[in-house]
Amino acid sequence: MGTLGMPNSSSISEFLLLALADTRQLQLLHFWLLLGIYLAALLGNGLISTAVACHHRLHTPMYFFLLNLALLDLGCISTTLPKAMANALWDTRTIYSGCAAQVFLFVLLFTTEIYLLTIMSYDRYVAICKPLHYGTLMDSRACATMAAAAWGTGVLTALLHTANTFSLFFCEITQILKLSCSHSYQREDGLIMASVLVEFGCFLFIVVSYVQIFRAVLRMPSEQGRHKAFSTCLPHLAVVSLFLSTAMFAYLKPPSMSSPSMDLVVAFVYSVVPPTLNPLIYSMRNQEIKDAVRKMMSWSHFTKR
Repeated sequence: MGTLGMPNSSSISEFLLLALADTRQLQLLHFWLLLGIYLAALLGNGLISTAVACHHRLHTPMYFFLLNLALLDLGCISTTLPKAMANALWDTRTIYSGCAAQVFLFVLLFTTEIYLLTIMSYDRYVAICKPLHYGTLMDSRACATMAAAAWGTGVLTALLHTANTFSLFFCEITQILKLSCSHSYQREDGLIMASVLVEFGCFLFIVVSYVQIFRAVLRMPSEQGRHKAFSTCLPHLAVVSLFLSTAMFAYLKPPSMSSPSMDLVVAFVYSVVPPTLNPLIYSMRNQEIKDAVRKMMSWSHFTKR
């Protein structure tokens, strides 16, 4: 992981990444740390994806969107960490040919996740505030259409950002812009502001949805009903808060707080921490996910015997 450097030249053939550490020992320490985080994210999101796909009790709209979220997190962390680990292990600093692909994939997955989290809040709103209409509003066709719209909008956004930015560890947009000419910077600034406005609209939608949800939950006469409603809503709210707060800080922090080390930490937090923690957050209070994973693990142990 690192920020970008570039020699003064009218013809650019490669970019140099600022090294993670000056000593070989620290580079290897970073490699093992990133490897541990990557394996934890793969295991957590892989277990959730497999559990939802293999257990018919989890074939509901809420878990369909959770499956999409787990796949997005797998893709997001696989877009960034393998390259960072390779840089740390082999002490390489150049990057060029893979940058456009990395930018495209990361923006696609990141943007799609924002829209998916918004759809998931709508799903919880309909389930709790309009339960009699849930089967009609959230049937399989509606769920597939909303998921496809989220992915399609993510592709379009990624194409716009990549085509305008096309330049480059992490291939993280805020770092790339520092290398670009003023016209590209201004265009990308406009795209980022437009994206921020859309994301802010998603945030407002989520907030309004949860205000209505909490009002409905607090009116429930049954304590068991309130507990069940909170157990499905609070994990989603925690994921949304973690994801949007880190992303907004990354792109809206004042210039006075910008430095190579700070930018690196912020980029790491918003692109690596949510995909790693999301499976833990969703499994902590969700008994159905716990039961499905437990059955899957016991079945795997039985087949080995």
